Amino acid sequence: MFGGKGRFVNFYETGDALFGVMCELEKGLGAQSFFVMDENFLLHRKRALRLLELTREHDKAWSLYVFSSANTLRLYSIEELVALGVSWLWIGLEGKQSQYAKLKGADTRALVEELQANGIRVLGSTFFWHHAPTTENIDAAIDYAVSHDTEFHQFMLYTPIPGTPLYAEHLAKGTLLGEEEIPDADTHDQLRFNFRHPRFRGGQETGYLVGAFERDFEVNGPSIARIARTLLQGWLRHKEHPDPRVRRRFVRESRGLSTSYAGSLWAAERWLAHNPALVARLRATRRAIAEEFGLVSRMAAPAVGVVLLVAMSLERRRLRSGHAYEPPTFYETNRPADGGAATAPAPCRWVGLSTETLIPAE
Repeated sequence: MFGGKGRFVNFYETGDALFGVMCELEKGLGAQSFFVMDENFLLHRKRALRLLELTREHDKAWSLYVFSSANTLRLYSIEELVALGVSWLWIGLEGKQSQYAKLKGADTRALVEELQANGIRVLGSTFFWHHAPTTENIDAAIDYAVSHDTEFHQFMLYTPIPGTPLYAEHLAKGTLLGEEEIPDADTHDQLRFNFRHPRFRGGQETGYLVGAFERDFEVNGPSIARIARTLLQGWLRHKEHPDPRVRRRFVRESRGLSTSYAGSLWAAERWLAHNPALVARLRATRRAIAEEFGLVSRMAAPAVGVVLLVAMSLERRRLRSGHAYEPPTFYETNRPADGGAATAPAPCRWVGLSTETLIPAE
């Protein structure tokens, strides 16, 4: 969308500029954690290392949530990532047969394991149907993605979006579906193809997509349990780190391990009792937390867990009665549409859940 591969819009060219913005956010909002909306933030190594230098100089124990490709991570040692404050990584795990240069030669499972061993949580992203898989090999692709055991996993459909080369390719071939076949609002990578696939027809891909999420949950369990495991690993490895900034960050990020996380694991063991292999994993993490944090954790786990089990039971009953999650929607505008005339109506800020609460946009 920005003129071809390798072209992009860079808002902050230097580590100094980025550090200044982050200091303003810290001062104005009390922020200690920052989500960096950049498709491959760490690719700009000079900027990242300058940011690390400044955080050390000014004693900042910030947490960073960033995107990165597997091969970009090779530019850094694990010590640099930890010192920089990388706490969450969103990384593409496209499959064994991926042709992406960003994954060439990368052992992504070993990479994820190393990151988690240092307390860095991972959101794995897998796009299916990129390289024309068949119904025979899609299950193997799902199992390979699940084997990474990331804290979160995003399974998506490879989708041609207007403005991209893939869209132009399908447009030229005449394989795009019309609005009457799939509305534009449903073209978002997580429901249906918006083009005619040579092997998957009639929404068949939706079943495989749902099955991928279900398989990930069946094998790896609730994300909150995976987060607890990785937080504990990071805490055990870095609680005595020589850099006080790193120690402070792990104290902050691990807060709740001995109480709310322990309780979540206790509840999950009972909620998922039908899956003995998964329960064994959950119990092992809870016991490791208890060994590290002692009596507080042993007392908090059942106390918090009982409350959670009751809440989960009530919520399951509510969902089975027909309730559906539908969060309210809001948007903001930078300026009134008419240029700021005194008579301009207030811009729409909030859309409620019923037509009676709708605020007109005009």
